[in-house]
Amino acid sequence: MIVVTGVSGALGGSILAGLRAVEGVEVAGASSSGDGERVRHADFDRPETLEKAFAGAKVLVFVSAGYAEDDVVLARHDAVAGAAGAAGVEHVIYTSLAGSGERLTIALAHRWTEARLAGAPFDVTVLRNGLYTEIAAGMALAGLPMAAQNGVFAAPFGEGRVSVVAREDLAAVAVRVAAEAWRDVVSGGERRHAGRTYELEGLSAVGGHDLAAILAEALGRPVTYAAVPLGAVRPALAGMEPYQAGHTISTYANAVAGLLEARGSDLPAFLDAPRPARDLIAAAVTAAVGLSSEAAAR
Repeated sequence: MIVVTGVSGALGGSILAGLRAVEGVEVAGASSSGDGERVRHADFDRPETLEKAFAGAKVLVFVSAGYAEDDVVLARHDAVAGAAGAAGVEHVIYTSLAGSGERLTIALAHRWTEARLAGAPFDVTVLRNGLYTEIAAGMALAGLPMAAQNGVFAAPFGEGRVSVVAREDLAAVAVRVAAEAWRDVVSGGERRHAGRTYELEGLSAVGGHDLAAILAEALGRPVTYAAVPLGAVRPALAGMEPYQAGHTISTYANAVAGLLEARGSDLPAFLDAPRPARDLIAAAVTAAVGLSSEAAAR
């Protein structure tokens, strides 16, 4: 059996759905909101729930549990590693962070977890996922009202660009790796993914000028990019949790420094045709413009 954690989230849910479509694979989802029947109950903040949730699993797809302060994430991930070993899991596949994000504040918990898993009594595969296309799309959408009003897209990117990848593509890679790992465990053959780390970086990067061009196409009017200083962004983050604000500033700062553009990717080794990031961003922006136009016409 394969167990997938975090299935109430977008990535974990997509992985679970993909594995359910693979012939011959038995798979179960696990989540803190699980009812114990349709989805196993696995609360990373209650370690006593984890070993039962992982029972019978040969392969565990461990979707990282961020959205908390680092010490909380480390405790959660430590509990998962311990419970997986106690439950007799033979292969853990962990969704980590791509190398281009090495200097992001969110990297700390991922690299710690990779080291923790490396010392555990099971095989490990690390899927170093790139930043989601939705992040860039969200930045474009945040700038849409101003762009529509005065033709300016203002953002703290500097002249940097960010490599982004479709979440659906990352889920597809996880499905393939998990299914192949499970077959290798069951057959007793060579475990082709054991001990491997795959850099799943986006194949294209976008910056402020690119997002301005996408907004211009969707709005049907010229839009120029204006770089704003990091300090000007901080007041807008006041409503966030402190760790979220810190991670957001870290992302912008790394973009400004030109550190978020990938130099290579293992994605083509798994997917024949990764989704073009620019097309996905453009689709999200175009849809938002359409909804705004419909609302204005009512």
